[in-house]
Amino acid sequence: MQSTSRSIGAILTESGKLSASDMERILKLQESEGLRFGDAAIHLGLLADSDIQYALARQYDYPYLLKGDKTVSESLVAAYDPYCRQVETLRKLRSQLMMRRLSRTDSKLLSVVSPGRREGRSFLLANLAIVFSQMGEKTLLIDADMRHPFQHELFRLNNRQGLSSFLGGRDLDPAIQRVENFVDLSVLTSGPIPPNPQELLGRPAMTDFLSSMKKEYDVVLIDTPASSDFADAHVVAARAGSAMVLARKNHTPVFLVRQEAESMTGSGIEVVGAILNEY
Repeated sequence: MQSTSRSIGAILTESGKLSASDMERILKLQESEGLRFGDAAIHLGLLADSDIQYALARQYDYPYLLKGDKTVSESLVAAYDPYCRQVETLRKLRSQLMMRRLSRTDSKLLSVVSPGRREGRSFLLANLAIVFSQMGEKTLLIDADMRHPFQHELFRLNNRQGLSSFLGGRDLDPAIQRVENFVDLSVLTSGPIPPNPQELLGRPAMTDFLSSMKKEYDVVLIDTPASSDFADAHVVAARAGSAMVLARKNHTPVFLVRQEAESMTGSGIEVVGAILNEY
C-alpha cells in the first residue's frame, strides 16, 4: 500500500514522467519562488495537471494507469480515466451493490447475466472489478464464459490455464492471476474452450471452489455466456446465489430482460437488480 508520506516527485520519477535533471529544476524553482512542487513543475512545462492528479492518487492508494500504459485494454475506462462521468456511474453502482448484497458476510458472490452477446457484460464486469479494487476491496473476477471468453483479452492475461482446466481436473489449483498495478484485483480466466462448458460449471467442484473464494476475497464477480443462447448463465447464477441482469439501450428487448429475471427468481436465484447499459 502506498503511503501518503511518499512525495509527488518520487512517484512521478518512478513512473518515468520526470528525470533527475527535471527534479533539480523543479526544486530550484520551488525554493526560489515559494511554489508547491506541482505548480513549479507545471510552470516549467514538465508536467500537466493530469500528472499531478495521478501522483496524488498514488499517494492516497488509489491506483489507476496513465494513458499510453498498455498494462490492460484501453477500453477499461476505470483503469485510465477514473474521474470521468462513466466511472462515476460505476462507483454509484458499486455503492448500491455493497448496500444491497456484497456487504453481507455470506453474500460475496455476484454473477452478471445478459440475454445476448452485445450488451457489454464483460466490459461492465471488468470495470466494476477495477472500481471495487480501487476501494481496497480484495476482488476476484472469474470468467465463466467458456463459449466466448473475453476477460483475458481485456486484462491482457495468459489464458492457457483457467477455470475450464481446473474444473476439468487438468489443474489441481485454479490459475488465478494478479493484475499488475492493481494490488487488490485478481482474475481467473476461462481457460481453453472445452466441449462441455455447462457440465463443467455444474460439477460439485464449481460449488466448492466458489465457497472457498468467499473466504479469500471480499468481492467475487462472475462473467457468464449469453443466457438466451446457453443455460450456462443460469447454472453459474445458481452456484453464486445471486445475479444482476444487464440490458443495452436500444438493443436488448424488454421482454427478454423480464423473462430472464422471472426465470432466475423462479429458480430461487436472488436477482439483485437490472442495469441499463447506455454505451
